[in-house]
Amino acid sequence: MNSKTLFITGTDTGVGKTLVAAILMAGMKSACYWKPIQSGPPGDTRTVREMTGLPGDRFLPETYRLSHPLSPHAAARREGIRIRLDDFRIPAQAEGLVVEGAGGIMVPINANHLMLDLVKKLALPVILVARSSLGTINHTLLSLDVLNRNGLEVIGVVMNGPKNQSNKNAIETYGRVRVILEIEPMRKITRDALAKHFNAMQWNGCE
Repeated sequence: MNSKTLFITGTDTGVGKTLVAAILMAGMKSACYWKPIQSGPPGDTRTVREMTGLPGDRFLPETYRLSHPLSPHAAARREGIRIRLDDFRIPAQAEGLVVEGAGGIMVPINANHLMLDLVKKLALPVILVARSSLGTINHTLLSLDVLNRNGLEVIGVVMNGPKNQSNKNAIETYGRVRVILEIEPMRKITRDALAKHFNAMQWNGCE
């Protein structure tokens, strides 16, 4: 496939969603990056742009940009903002789009909706990012179960951290999913290093 729109979610916050977004942006020609909800500075849009060195026109503005580094529902409430699901629409991008969620799939975005509801509204295939360390099997299988029960297409799992073959095997076996990439700790994040990881992805990716 020459273009694709993907939603990146995670088993938790801080698992490496932004790094995976940067890897996809480094490898997907002409794709744009979109973070629908940003909670707290400096912002993942800025981080991905700095990691990749890509021009500003490859990065789309957030629908909601919140000041506090909290769950979206909590940050919005603190700032007197109501996040409305109807405000989210996929930008018209013909060359592909990398969408990064906030936190994990079950993180609330308002009093009635979760990040899951945003993914369902956008109806995008999902890449799930997980840690490679102890505890990841439970968190990953729970996240996969939620995604599958809600009829969402899961492209695969990306494991971030030192390689752990036992955890990888368990996730693939019990989750009935493919681990499409393992990201070991990177000494230096450069566009070439990111592109190398993109090329190592075990799927028919975007070019």
